[in-house]
Amino acid sequence: MPTPSLLAGLPALLLSVATDLVTAATRTVLHVDMDAFYASVEQRDNPELRGKPVVVGGGSNRGVVAAASYEVRAFGVRSAMPMRDALRRCPDLVRVAPRMSRYKEVSAEIFDVFRQFTPLVEGLSLDEAFLDVTASQTLHGTGVDIARRIKQAIKERTGLTASVGVAENKLVAKIASDLDKPDGLAVVTADNCREQLDPLPVSVIPGIGKQTLGRLHEVGIRSVADLRRAHDRDLEPIFGRYSRRTRDRAAGIDSRPVVPSREEKSISAEETFAQDLVDRGDMDRELLALSETTAQRLRKAEMQAGTVQIKIRQADFKTCTRQRSLHPPVNSTDQIYHTARTLLRTWLSSNPNTKIRLLGVGGSNLSPAEQRDLFTDEQGTTDNPVDRAVDDIRDRFGKLSVSRARTLARP
Repeated sequence: MPTPSLLAGLPALLLSVATDLVTAATRTVLHVDMDAFYASVEQRDNPELRGKPVVVGGGSNRGVVAAASYEVRAFGVRSAMPMRDALRRCPDLVRVAPRMSRYKEVSAEIFDVFRQFTPLVEGLSLDEAFLDVTASQTLHGTGVDIARRIKQAIKERTGLTASVGVAENKLVAKIASDLDKPDGLAVVTADNCREQLDPLPVSVIPGIGKQTLGRLHEVGIRSVADLRRAHDRDLEPIFGRYSRRTRDRAAGIDSRPVVPSREEKSISAEETFAQDLVDRGDMDRELLALSETTAQRLRKAEMQAGTVQIKIRQADFKTCTRQRSLHPPVNSTDQIYHTARTLLRTWLSSNPNTKIRLLGVGGSNLSPAEQRDLFTDEQGTTDNPVDRAVDDIRDRFGKLSVSRARTLARP
């Protein structure tokens, strides 16, 4: 059987498999979660924002909060909250426009730190990841030692703080990382798992949303302990065939490995508008801008989409989606826009006089982009010279350096 020292030198995929075989019951997993990441980056880059209630989000009161500093969280403001609600709770908040390119730069530095300790890094977003450090402990110390070293390295390199949960599996590590925020370190072992998890609200279990939570409360299940001890007669009407798995989660049981490579399932862009869209020309203009953003993101990722979908949110917050499969897959702006526009027009024919609050355009069923033969008639590939020119200019001079005339607002 391989030893941890031998495992440390294996490639990530082989290391993942070997670690599962050797340490299925004694795995050491970290969940690292940056503290108020977007807002913290803004406060770090702009000293005038430090100590102030900062939210990162859309430029209108109809947008949502992408991130909230801890100063503004004291007022009950949270990410994904409508901006108007955040302003009502904290009228003096400071709103900052998102800078995704900047957040990606800082995220790359943070993930570089992770990979100094283990190749088994499963990124969940720009600011959080699972790390399997089982085979790294011979070289770097215990899981707690590694967690402390990672926190220190992130602080020294970026000036930001992270909260880390240490446990034997992903589920418990993720719960643990939220127990001691910000700048925290929480350890949950097999010996103290029930002691740590049982008193927590049942909502900490992943997959339990607002509606499910309400149904659980109706049958008297409010804590993790309540869920762990619940009878099938209470769980099966709510979770069906997943009742046993849900109860296992409440007991801290999770056999999922840390997967070092996660394929992107979709690429999309969406916009909430300052005023509801009622004019079809305005809808087409916004749809083209969103299609252009999505197509550029696909090309940058060297991917193409086999399915194009649109997202429509009406003024009353009712949301629906429509999608269409394409053969061959595409990543050109014109092809994505044509498909998205057809989907929207079809939907509008059944929903006339609708006011639209939000539109989104996305591509899914992704596959690697292929260079087509120059003489083929197939559409939608990366060979469109206009797309190539726009991508090159924006990469060099920024997103706002060039725009299609049709995406510009009417006088």
